[in-house]
Amino acid sequence: MPRRADDDGDFKSGGRYRADRVALAHALGPAGTRGLKVKLDNIWRGLCLTHPVQLHLNALPHDLIVEIITDFARHHDATLRPNNNYEDWLVASYGRKFADLIPMQYGRKYHTTTASNMSTDWRGPRMYRPSPEELPRGALAPWNPEVHYIAHLRYPRKGGLLSHLNKFPSMADIRLGHEAVAVNPRARTVRCAGGKTTTYGALVSSVPLPDLILMVAGVPQDVVDASRRLACTTCVLVNVGVDRANLSEGRITYVYDEDLVFSRRSFPHMLSKHNAPAGCGRVQAEVHFSSKHKPHRAKRTDRLDGNCRPEEGERREGQGSYPHAVRQRRALRQFGLSPRTRRGDHDGSRLPRRRRHPLCGGYGEWGYMWTDEGFISVERAAKSALSAALV
Repeated sequence: MPRRADDDGDFKSGGRYRADRVALAHALGPAGTRGLKVKLDNIWRGLCLTHPVQLHLNALPHDLIVEIITDFARHHDATLRPNNNYEDWLVASYGRKFADLIPMQYGRKYHTTTASNMSTDWRGPRMYRPSPEELPRGALAPWNPEVHYIAHLRYPRKGGLLSHLNKFPSMADIRLGHEAVAVNPRARTVRCAGGKTTTYGALVSSVPLPDLILMVAGVPQDVVDASRRLACTTCVLVNVGVDRANLSEGRITYVYDEDLVFSRRSFPHMLSKHNAPAGCGRVQAEVHFSSKHKPHRAKRTDRLDGNCRPEEGERREGQGSYPHAVRQRRALRQFGLSPRTRRGDHDGSRLPRRRRHPLCGGYGEWGYMWTDEGFISVERAAKSALSAALV
């Protein structure tokens, strides 16, 4: 039987339960949130496919289904080597036909590189590997196995995810408007862009790891060189308001076709009615670039206002208004094959103990984190900093 998710969206895998995530979900104020069932779908060559596609092949052309199942049976017993690349893992998990048509095509858009260039360090439970019984069953008829790694979520009724932070400003002395440019761990000082220098008893950093390494005095040159090889994508988020709310059955849609520049679209008004005016909807499209594999050019996003809505009929009926684009310089961390491009070789652990300080967050730790893991990372770093300050 497929694995099932619990009410908080986490799996009981191997008998170990992630109680820290459940405790965090309740600590963030469940009274101001509501539980939602995650509804995901996919667009591939004009077809709307249930997510994950590998368990819902029934909407594909029959000849293609036969090819996928045949290829799946041929590859499924292949050994998954511990250090294989992502392409090898995909082929061994799904067969060459499905791997080429679905996840590898999506990866070129989302990760901006080929699966053969990627390690599997980041994968975790994100990609479900079906059993020999599950894949054919989903090819014969619709069913509802609920194997996605997040089946349910809690979302704030008002204020979006930022509302989770509303309590924190009153709990600390927060001073904004200062850009840190240099850190001296021996002297325990931080210098800011305006020239102001301050001392600290303990320091926690969420600065992106490649930027932080360049700030810290006394870092070995080979660590600096390795940090420069860390790569990530840049994401352009294009938001479009639409004068009706009925835009999609799925809250998030994965888009595989490479003639559409965006890799994923979401509908924030489906998470909370306060995310859009009454009777209106919002569409957010994600477009990923990277300096190494796919440099950003503005003209690539010029037509997003037109093609981020689901279908031609909806484009005529729902008029877009106030399109707004945001460029996020650092988005997805890219995990390449070379060990020298991985976080473990330049995370600060080679520095003398008196010169270290705890790192936190997806960019600070340079890890592939979900939101709750980011909060847990900050908590862990804060406890470490408090312990260091007492020494």
